[in-house]
Amino acid sequence: MLRTSASRVLDDSDREEVLALLDSDPVANVFVASRVRSVGLNPARLGGQMWGFGPRGGMTSLCYAGANLVPVNAGQEAVHAFAERARRQGRRCSSIVGPVAAVEPMWEILHPYWGPARAVRWAQPVMVISTPPLVAPDPRVRRVRPEEFETVLPACVAMFTEEVGVSPDTGDGGALYRTRVAELIRIGRSYARLDDRQVVFKAEIGAVTPQACQIQGVWVHPDRRGEGHAVAGMAAIVDHALKCFAPVVTLYVNDFNTVARAVYRKVGFTEVGTFMSVLF
Repeated sequence: MLRTSASRVLDDSDREEVLALLDSDPVANVFVASRVRSVGLNPARLGGQMWGFGPRGGMTSLCYAGANLVPVNAGQEAVHAFAERARRQGRRCSSIVGPVAAVEPMWEILHPYWGPARAVRWAQPVMVISTPPLVAPDPRVRRVRPEEFETVLPACVAMFTEEVGVSPDTGDGGALYRTRVAELIRIGRSYARLDDRQVVFKAEIGAVTPQACQIQGVWVHPDRRGEGHAVAGMAAIVDHALKCFAPVVTLYVNDFNTVARAVYRKVGFTEVGTFMSVLF
């Protein structure tokens, strides 16, 4: 039996309190904090709602409810409140993602109503680095230029399909995904090594705050794997990110992806927490 919801929909008048809560764990909350800092809390701009748990001036937990459902600093009571609101609203997200301590009980509550997930990633180590990489950066990894969009897009689609298990072209034909790829290129947060117009390595910095930034979409061309491009490429992005974006670089990775975890450790990343993702 679910408890009565004690959550509420937040707006821009809650911005300072929300940011203070998000900044209490800038690594775990980098995605949500980046969204709030960029567009505020108005649902039309945010691309979803921000739910708060606790009274104004004493808020303890948040939940971003957009394309992803992301609990923030959510203890047992907040998890129940957010899950009740999500159940009543109906599933509008493509995933639930966040700290395993919140996502696991949230999914336990929602599973009977939202049905089986397409995939559940039970343990995703959160990794960070705040010092120069331990290996030499690849000097050929650079920012992608806008005119290279069509060259890089197939690599982005391949990465997404390989990682998530479905193509980003499903549903809207890939329009939203193309827009996001183009936007990251436009704002200078898409990086790649291109050899003769072939993408050898690529990754993006998907979220940025003054405290941390998050790397996503790491991919090496299948024909070029095993040549050290992931290690040197990641070193290049970390080096640039620390100089240009934030003092801490973070990412999260599936626990079963032992190759990727080894790459990140070789670059200098260490594990500081665990996420969980439920994919629909």
